[in-house]
Amino acid sequence: MIPAQNASFSEAAPAHFRLLSALSYCAPLLVNGVVLPFFPVWLAMHRFNDHEIGILLAVPMVVRVLVAPIVAMYADRMKERADVLVFSGGLSLLTAIALYWTHTFWPVLIVYTIQGATFSPYIPVVESIVISGVRRWGLDYGSMRVWGSVAFIASTLVGGQLIGRWGGQMVLPVMIFGFVMTMVMAIYCPRIGPTRRRGTPVDLQQATGSSLRQPHLLVLLIGVAIQQSSHGLLYAFASIYWHELGFSGTQIAVLWSAGVAAEVTVFFLSKRISRHFDAWTLIRFGAGVCVCRWLLFPMHWGFAGFFLLQCLHAFSFAFVHTGVQRRIIASVQATQESSAQGAYFFYNGMFMGLMTIASGYLYAFLGMASYYVMALAAVVGLGLIIVAYYLQPQSVASGGQTSEPA
Repeated sequence: MIPAQNASFSEAAPAHFRLLSALSYCAPLLVNGVVLPFFPVWLAMHRFNDHEIGILLAVPMVVRVLVAPIVAMYADRMKERADVLVFSGGLSLLTAIALYWTHTFWPVLIVYTIQGATFSPYIPVVESIVISGVRRWGLDYGSMRVWGSVAFIASTLVGGQLIGRWGGQMVLPVMIFGFVMTMVMAIYCPRIGPTRRRGTPVDLQQATGSSLRQPHLLVLLIGVAIQQSSHGLLYAFASIYWHELGFSGTQIAVLWSAGVAAEVTVFFLSKRISRHFDAWTLIRFGAGVCVCRWLLFPMHWGFAGFFLLQCLHAFSFAFVHTGVQRRIIASVQATQESSAQGAYFFYNGMFMGLMTIASGYLYAFLGMASYYVMALAAVVGLGLIIVAYYLQPQSVASGGQTSEPA
């Protein structure tokens, strides 16, 4: 997904780096594979209303984005970034266990918010370790990231079966199992030293800037964050809506898995896609498909129709996400890898949190027509992405074309 250039490398990757990196992606996405589609079902089981569900899902997102960049910057200064994962996974496991004794609004909000804070740095730190492998040893990003998506699918399908048989009460046991696995992989995650190694060749073209404050990068991250936040209504209320339509737990799991399977397909085809399309094309096309997805979503589709719409996740998320990763590498120096991932996580989480709060009220008043508001948000994000493209540093030698086409 993030292409390697023709460069020589003075050292080989550590033993089992690809395998351990792939498994490090799997662990947190085992958790997300249950929490994302089915935690709203657990909340509905405890008779929280639409407004309360929106707040309970959104407040932890806001807290996550405040905590993650701080921890990510601290990780950049540590001898081993992976050590952060041990604390993140362990504390998150304790909060998952605590949810067994919380069934009313304020206790659930407090515990789930703490979980959002403690778990927030896990994926950004894993992402930064993997991207270090891409930079240092010319490894393929997609071949490692894809297994996290596979884990998400497996977790969602198994969770759907369990919830279909025993109801929403199975959410917490599966969640706890996922957090136990994050602890295991935190121990075995690759230890590759600090973010910077002097004299180590880099497999990608050197970054064109040295600061996260470059105008085009900031506008790009904000535009993508707004576009991605349009998924907030889907994440919060799709499972509840499909359940009301009479879809079984297994069918709901299949619908969620269809989107992630489409995402997996993008990762498997990453090298071919990278050869034919630059990062900006991926981002703009994905954002455009996102607009179409939300315009179509409120219509009365059956199971097959929603299945096809879920497959568009390959574009509305996977194309955009991987395009942004390539732009971050092209724009930010290696010493700021974790910080860059934290900034990306911050903007995404902040706008997603705000949109999720809004979606609770929108869904209560507009129902499925709320997706038209999501389409408008995606249009705004696409507009900022286009502005970011024209704010890039220009190269005189290239005849006015962007200096780094990644």
